[in-house]
Formats: sequence, C-alpha cells, structure tokens
Amino acid sequence: MSVINKIKKPIMKNLRTLRRNYRYLHYFPSYYKKCCEQPVQDNKVLFLEMRFTSLSNSFDVIYKTLEETGEYELKSAFVQYNFIRGKAYTRKVEAMLEELATSRYVILDEASVILSCIPLRKETKAINLWHGCGAFKKFGRSTTEKKFGADAATLDRFPNYRNLSLVTVSSPEVVWAYEEAMHLPKGIVKPLGISRTDQFYDPDFVQSRREKVCSVMPAARDKKIILYAPTFRGHVSSAKSPDMIDFPAFKKKLGDEYVILCKHHPFVKIPPEIPESCKDFAMDVTQHLSIEDLLCAADICVSDYSSLVFEYSLFQKPMIFYAFDYEDYCDWRGFYYDYDDFTPGPIVKDQDSLLDALVHAESRIDRQKLADFREKFMSACDGHATDRIIQWMKDQL
Repeated sequence: MSVINKIKKPIMKNLRTLRRNYRYLHYFPSYYKKCCEQPVQDNKVLFLEMRFTSLSNSFDVIYKTLEETGEYELKSAFVQYNFIRGKAYTRKVEAMLEELATSRYVILDEASVILSCIPLRKETKAINLWHGCGAFKKFGRSTTEKKFGADAATLDRFPNYRNLSLVTVSSPEVVWAYEEAMHLPKGIVKPLGISRTDQFYDPDFVQSRREKVCSVMPAARDKKIILYAPTFRGHVSSAKSPDMIDFPAFKKKLGDEYVILCKHHPFVKIPPEIPESCKDFAMDVTQHLSIEDLLCAADICVSDYSSLVFEYSLFQKPMIFYAFDYEDYCDWRGFYYDYDDFTPGPIVKDQDSLLDALVHAESRIDRQKLADFREKFMSACDGHATDRIIQWMKDQL
C-alpha cells in the first residue's frame, strides 16, 4: 500500500463515520419532526421496503388483504438501503419520512436503522413481519461475538429494531431468539404467525405455482423437482452464493428422473453459472420464480442454513442439508439451536453424499422428526396469521 493510500484510507473511513452520524443522529430525526405538523391518519398504512424497488414477498398477502377491505389508504416506500448512496438515498428517505409522519401503521420485514433513529410518533405503530420463519442462523444482537455481527457499541449507537410495537414470529418456541436478536422487552414479539405462509394452505394457489414453475422450465412437467436454495456467504454488500454442485455429474446420475431449480439469495449479484450442456436439467430461476412458487412445486428441498426450510416443513416433504462449510459458517455467524440435532433431514458435506441422499430421499425421510420440527417451529403458521395481525392492528385504535 502506498503512503498516499495509507493516509487516504483512514480519512475516508472517518468521513463515512461523520456522514453516518450526521444522517441518522441529526438530519433524519429533525426532518421527520418537521413532517409531523399534520395529524396521523387512522386508516393510513405505510409499507416500508428497505432494500428493493418493489415490495418483497413478505408483504404480498397482508397488502392484498388490506386492499380488499377498502378500509385503508395504502402507501409504499422504497429507500434502497445499501443499494444507492449520497443524495439519491437521502431523497428516498426524505420521501419515506414524509409519508411515515401521517401514517397510523408502518409495516416492514427486516432491520431498519432509519425507523430506529427517529422520534416516532406515539400514534404510529410499527409492525415487523420479518422475512423468515423459525430461528436458524443468528442475527442482530445475537451476532455481536461473531465475525458477521457489529459490535455492541455500534448497535447501541445505530440500533436496527427500535420503535417496534409488534414483531410477528412463526411459533412460541422462537420468541426468545427474536427478543435477544432485536434487544426487545417482552410483549413485543408475538407468535401470531407469518403472513405470507397463509397462501400455502390454499390448494388452488399451490397447484397454480406448480403450473407456473413448469411454464418457466417445461422439462419439470414430467419429472420430480429438486429445489436448491442456499443462503448467501459473506456480508450483505458483497454476498456470494456457493458453487459446490457438479451439474454434469448430477445430470448423469439424476437426469432421467429429476430437474434441479436453483434459487439464490436476492443479495447475491453474480450467481454461479450452470453449464450449457445441463440447461435441460438445471436452471437458475432466481429472477423468474419466487421462493413461494418453488416451495409449492418442489419434491425435495436442498438448502444449508436458510430459514426457508421452516416454510418447506409445512409441506412435510424431504429436506437435505448441504453443509459443506459448516465449521466456517458457524464461526462466521452461528446458530440458535444445535445444528446436528435441529435439522429434520440428512446433513451432507460433499457432493457424493448429496447425490446419495437425493437418490434415497423418499425412503430415508424421518416423518416423525419432520412433523415434530413443524410443530415446534411453525405452530402459529396455520393459514390465519394475516387475520390475527390485522386484528391486532384494529385493537390499537
């Protein structure tokens, strides 16, 4: 590193720190206060999407249900946190704060330093639907001792879960984990269920998803579907997906009976490529199909440390855990439950073992363990979560 770069690096870091301090500790709180001159509208609901330019699937069911009642004024805000910077980001947040100032409810599904830094009006209730079920890999305060997490002092200064009135989770079993991760007092995290799982109880919806999947990959129509959905590695800003499947070898072994559909985490910008010779056997459907589409259609789910396995347990079908980097991942982020005891399916750490587990997936499934897993972690996801959440909203008036 040159002398100039040695001098420049700490200067740039200090500038970023100063800018962050100014934005979240001074500018955004004061801007919000200026927007609070008008009264809160009792029927106004703001959906806050932190990262993406359209509402994530966490909001689908509750948004549609609220819209169908005709009783609410629904607004959406997209701040693109960590995806855009500078003045463009500031303008997005300002527009969001203007809507938030007169909203009776704000609904989000993940961490928000913006919502946490402002003096939220007492009339406004913040609801975090959360984007995952169960409690698998650690997050928030639970990762302060891990490489993935921020230090406690930073989280004290820039919290992500302040001002919340309600956090919905998938079962009473996991309430403690969310209270720990979000540093919340008892009573805010409630096992009302996860709204988006309601649609898995609609047979017509499930069947339509299978048809949609087959329209995207016609080869899947007469074969069994393997969903491969790994979580990301690294930090959010530089997220990568594992490249640990030899697709030609898997095609040779499985191609007559199966297809593989790959769904990478939305944070991953450059996913691994599938060889051209395997395009009739495997397809990256990340940009074409939602995780709901795939969970409904899959006959077998292969994941690693992703919370989607909780949702998939509702279907009581085989799961395989491809944990080739378990030790490194555990050091990086950690888990709320012992991984070996917790997983309701075989754990494999190399491709040969994964192939063997796929070939024998149906015959080796432990249905009692799968049922116990579903009951323990998904008992509040019974098809009526959205109704309970909306009733909670009405009870606040």
